[in-house]
Amino acid sequence: MTTITRHHRSETSEAAAGGLVMFAAVMLFIAGILDLFRGIMAIANDNVYLSTPNYVFQFDLTSWGWIQLVLGVIAMGVGAGLFSRAMWARVAGVGIAGLLVIANFLSVPYYPVWSLTLIALYGFVIWALCVVPRES
Repeated sequence: MTTITRHHRSETSEAAAGGLVMFAAVMLFIAGILDLFRGIMAIANDNVYLSTPNYVFQFDLTSWGWIQLVLGVIAMGVGAGLFSRAMWARVAGVGIAGLLVIANFLSVPYYPVWSLTLIALYGFVIWALCVVPRES
């Protein structure tokens, strides 16, 4: 005879899991807004950025601004989707946060402190979305 064991999570762990998803939703949405503004800033006036002539990854800052703007809008949309705790939004949230980590790494020489700040923020978003169990 086979015994099936069911694990019931406490209300505290359910609340913590929900809190992590909401944390990720808010942070992804806010960081998306910041990337949107950063993209607009690069499109409107690329003199705001540092000029690094010997950087391995050199980009036209206007096209880089469009990339930041689009990624920021997508991050805002996924962040809004996370408020419903949908699984698609968690998967997309990890994906878009990963892309934004890469994008911010590539822009470190142009805006160093801000890029590193956003990399850390997106790292927290990825952690929060990955640590919550699937059922919550």
